[in-house]
Amino acid sequence: QVQLVESGGGLVQPGGSLRLSCVASGRIFSVYHMIWYRQAPGRQAERVASMTASGSTDYADSVKGRFTISGNNAKNTLYLQMNSLNPDDTAVYYCNYLNIWGQGTQVTVSA
Repeated sequence: QVQLVESGGGLVQPGGSLRLSCVASGRIFSVYHMIWYRQAPGRQAERVASMTASGSTDYADSVKGRFTISGNNAKNTLYLQMNSLNPDDTAVYYCNYLNIWGQGTQVTVSA
């Protein structure tokens, strides 16, 4: 049974940075099947970032140029480096692997 645990969220001022991690326990094919989502209060979940084994990445327009997704297969860990954060980035961030969800990590951007 695969379990996902996100960490790295917190309170940060506008313009600040955070690095999220998602560790998968259990057997997974690859971290490249894992995807970052986020959900802000009162809003639908948004797909934030994903990547393939060939190195190609895909980002939501709202985070392009600010967020970077990466992974470490040896550690079963997916990362999301978030820079130039703004209040619109406030949300619970989740990783997803084949429709399995973690518990999420809260990111709050506020002065």
